[in-house]
Amino acid sequence: MEKRYDVVALGELLIDMTMNGKSEQGNALYEANPGGAPCNVLAMLKKLGHKVAFIGKVGDDIFGHELKGVLDEVGIDSDGLIIDKEARTTLAFVKTFEDGDRDFSFYRNPGADMLLKKDEIDADLISSAEIFHFGTLSMTHKEVREATLYAVNEAKKSGALISFDPNLREPLWNSLDEAKEQVLNGLKYCDILKISDNEIQWLTGKDDYTEGVEWIYERFDVSLVTVSLGKNGSLAFYRKDRNSEYIKAEAASFINRDTIETTGAGDTFGGCVLHYILMKGLDGPGESGLKEMLTFANAAASIITTRRGALRVMPEPDEISRLIG
Repeated sequence: MEKRYDVVALGELLIDMTMNGKSEQGNALYEANPGGAPCNVLAMLKKLGHKVAFIGKVGDDIFGHELKGVLDEVGIDSDGLIIDKEARTTLAFVKTFEDGDRDFSFYRNPGADMLLKKDEIDADLISSAEIFHFGTLSMTHKEVREATLYAVNEAKKSGALISFDPNLREPLWNSLDEAKEQVLNGLKYCDILKISDNEIQWLTGKDDYTEGVEWIYERFDVSLVTVSLGKNGSLAFYRKDRNSEYIKAEAASFINRDTIETTGAGDTFGGCVLHYILMKGLDGPGESGLKEMLTFANAAASIITTRRGALRVMPEPDEISRLIG
């Protein structure tokens, strides 16, 4: 089938209710920012000139219709978005700490995103993608997990590269053991893994990131692993196949004095990684190529930390280039 899209992603589309100061009465003020990790990734890719599409579900409510409008506004194909009359759009309340890190409280019991069914997925849309991207928020419950794995298998059959970001959100799981089981399930399929520092330590039991990646390489057929380290930059590991030696690269972060929150920084980083793969391929990038990829992704992630939300305010390519210098 003709590859009409560079990237198709499946997962959650929701509202991030982000703290934005206090009222005159001293009450917390929340700003309704469109969000959801898969769509954040797509929004960054769209800024970089790629054709992208989303598969997911929102409620037939003011937030769901707002989110549909935002996808159309930023240029993400929303043909795969379902509006469910019986469901409510998921809300994530985000508390930001002084260092820019954050904590989440989800209103999702159930939320529309977790009610996506296998028979609601357009297999032709998935088969038309060069890269298929997913995370684990669409694997927390049985029905949406079946839908996700069906989509992943359809993508694999079509020859698409599979991109996976565990994006662990502990409050959404019945137990961390169940979360780990589903992250390992996702790793069975993926060619490209984006994982954070705390996630790889939790998953592998290894404090050293290189040892953690080696643990993954011993068990799964992943080619490219990127580890985001927040203020400490990022790492990338690449191998052609399971019989090949891996190469490793690292790049420093771009510390920004104007950082206000880190929501969407990992997604921005991940979108830039996929951009590099779309432009250069996944066949022997070399250490210098991996470092170039990481530097660009780190710069973009730094810029997004100066803005509330992510989906609607992704950095422009020239902004990223100027920061790199």
